[in-house]
Amino acid sequence: MNGIEINQLSFEYPNKSFSLSIDHLTIASNERLFIDGDSGAGKTTLLNLITGLIRPSHGVIRILGTDITTLSPSACDQFRATHLGVIFQMFNLIPYLSGIENILLATVFSNHKKGHEDAKKLWVELGLDPILINQPVGQLSIGQQQRVAIARALIRHPTFIIADEPTSALDQASTNQFMDVLFRACDQYSMGLLFVSHDASLQSRFDRRFSLNKARMSC
Repeated sequence: MNGIEINQLSFEYPNKSFSLSIDHLTIASNERLFIDGDSGAGKTTLLNLITGLIRPSHGVIRILGTDITTLSPSACDQFRATHLGVIFQMFNLIPYLSGIENILLATVFSNHKKGHEDAKKLWVELGLDPILINQPVGQLSIGQQQRVAIARALIRHPTFIIADEPTSALDQASTNQFMDVLFRACDQYSMGLLFVSHDASLQSRFDRRFSLNKARMSC
C-alpha cells in the first residue's frame, strides 16, 4: 500500500494511566485526514505511534509498505526523516538559528539531500521575504514562523505531513492563513496530510474525519 495502514493497534503506558486501541485505519497517500477527540483521547499518542516516536504494545503500522514497528530505532528515525514531515503545535523552531538553518535541520537524517538552494526556493514559494532568510527565527513574526515550520516539514518532499494542533495558539485570521499556505503546499507537492485539532470548524476542509473519542474504532 502506498499510504498508511494500521491494524489491531493497541498502546498502553506502563502505569496503565492511558490506553489506545484502533482496529483498523487506512490513509491514502494523497488524503487529507482530520483527527479530533477530547483532551486525553490519544491524538498526540496516535501521531507519535505513526511517526515511530513510540512503539505500540500490539499491532501493525505499515507506511508505504513498511511495518515501522519492526524497524530498529535508528532505522525508524531514518524512515521518519525521509518519508514524514512533522509540524509541531508550537512549531519547535530554534529561535537563535536563522530561518534557513531551521529549515535545513530537517535534512540531517534524511536520504533526500537538499541544500541551501532548495530551502531558498521553498522560502520564496511560501511567501517569505528573501531578505529575512538569514535572520534569527525568533525575530520573525508568528505568521513568518508558521511558514518556516511548513518549509521545514516540506524540505524533504515527504509523502505525508503530520501536524499536531499547529493552530491551537493562533487567532482565527492566523489560523486561516496557516491553513491556506499548508493546503497549497500539499497540493503543490502531492502530499497527504494528517492534521490533529480541537477546532471543529476546520473539518470541512478535509477529505475525511477520524474521531478518537471512543476507545475502539474502525475506519
